[in-house]
Amino acid sequence: MLRHLTIKNIAIAESLDIEFQPGLTVLTGETGAGKSIILGAMGLILGDRADRDVVRSGASKADISAEFDISRLPQAINWLISQELLEENDVAAPCLIRRTVSADGRSRAWINGSQMTLQALSAFGKLLMDIHSQHEHHSLLQRATQLRLLDGYAGLTSDSASLQTLSDQIRQIQRDLDERQQQQKEKQAQLELVSYQLEELQNLELETGEVVKLETELEQLDSAEDRIRTLSGLINLCQESEEGNLCQMLQLANQQIQSINETGLSSSQELLATALINVEEASSELRQHLDKIEVDPERLDMINQRLADIQKLARKHKVGTSDLPHLQTELEAELAQGVELDQSLTSMQQELEKLKEEWQKRAAGISKQRRKAAKSLSRDINAQLAELAMPDARLSIVFTDIDAERASGLGLEQAEYYIATNTGQAAKPLSKIASGGELSRISLAIQVITAKTTQTPTLVFDEVDVGIGGAVARTVGKLLRQLGERSQILCVTHQALVAGQAHQHLHVSKNTSAGQTLSQVNTLCKQERLEEVARMLGGETDNQGNPSEESLAHAREVTLEQSG
Repeated sequence: MLRHLTIKNIAIAESLDIEFQPGLTVLTGETGAGKSIILGAMGLILGDRADRDVVRSGASKADISAEFDISRLPQAINWLISQELLEENDVAAPCLIRRTVSADGRSRAWINGSQMTLQALSAFGKLLMDIHSQHEHHSLLQRATQLRLLDGYAGLTSDSASLQTLSDQIRQIQRDLDERQQQQKEKQAQLELVSYQLEELQNLELETGEVVKLETELEQLDSAEDRIRTLSGLINLCQESEEGNLCQMLQLANQQIQSINETGLSSSQELLATALINVEEASSELRQHLDKIEVDPERLDMINQRLADIQKLARKHKVGTSDLPHLQTELEAELAQGVELDQSLTSMQQELEKLKEEWQKRAAGISKQRRKAAKSLSRDINAQLAELAMPDARLSIVFTDIDAERASGLGLEQAEYYIATNTGQAAKPLSKIASGGELSRISLAIQVITAKTTQTPTLVFDEVDVGIGGAVARTVGKLLRQLGERSQILCVTHQALVAGQAHQHLHVSKNTSAGQTLSQVNTLCKQERLEEVARMLGGETDNQGNPSEESLAHAREVTLEQSG
């Protein structure tokens, strides 16, 4: 529950310090006194957006602080613990929220001293308070609001939120799947080309270093005849030419030097003999090498063709022949990515189908509970309308099916409230109700009934009793007091019969001093409450403007009901 609210520099509120009690608290005062300022400050504490217009003229910033007792609110405790804003052994500590809005429109928020985003503050605020505006019936005309209230009444708020999250997840996966399928479609032609190019390279079966080996062998085959011719000439020159060769000449030289037989020529004789031996050995080696040389035209043609095929494919891809193996590796990787994309699409499709099955299961369960709760809610609202002087009104809830293929966050149906305000009248959607007074009472009945099932500990009603009076106002007061027995109820009202039922009465007023109009809030004592209720009843006053004894007596009758 809300314990304390401090407001500084908002509109005409320079400094307000308000203590709140459990039960039903009413805020009364003349129009323009500042009641809306208090509600606006509560909205800011809950994460509402703000602009610089809220800052009091001449102030640098507006500052709002609130203290909440969350000791009996496990959802709020768990949220704070999950955000590391509360220790598990300190759950009884009050929760402190602060919000500032500077004159230039910048806003900051803190929870338990830690700065938070407005999104986080708003999420947490929903666990603490729920504000029912005097214009609530406008949003009540929307089917989304009607379904939300039904889900709240049926205890399906958490389930519906979970279904919405699942629906969002399905839509995101569907978007990702569509995007990847489009990518696959756009890449399919490219992958077909890659597959064809890769097949060409694979069929080529080019080995690393093969081109160098082939070129070396080609060079050898191309020069085989020239080498044979040269070697044969050398062999003839050394030993086999009949017209004269080196061996014959050296043999003749040896014979001639031996015929001289002079002692001083022995060295020359040895040199000539050695030369003959060397020439003969050289000739033998040349013959052996010549015998190893093969002339293979078929092999030569094959190598030429192989190199031509390799060079042709290299030119086609505009790379060097030595780069073809690397290109093949790249194409294999690119084709593998395409295969991985196919597998990814299959996996995503399977996940999507699984989530849709889960959505269908949850949506069917929610739908069953909604339709069951709709009958009970209609019955309770109709009973409440009877107490609000609409005994012949009959509200029903009509469901419209939604295509399950959409996996909507709403579930399998949309709900719309229909009502017939008089006997024999055909039921029409709430949006077709012409009477503002009737719509206000219908809205109040719905809000009161649905508020009984809310998990929010503090409910704020902003002049929801506008347009009613007499016995109906008396009933509204009793209803709000009953709600106050289980939740903290804050109600801005102009109805004396409502104010008389309060556990706590706050009076909002404004005073002008030194050229400034400032708002102030006072907690009324028993006598002050009687005087304020008398004022609200419009009773007579004495010469000093104080309520007459007759007015006070009437006020006592109203306020005495709080003990009845």
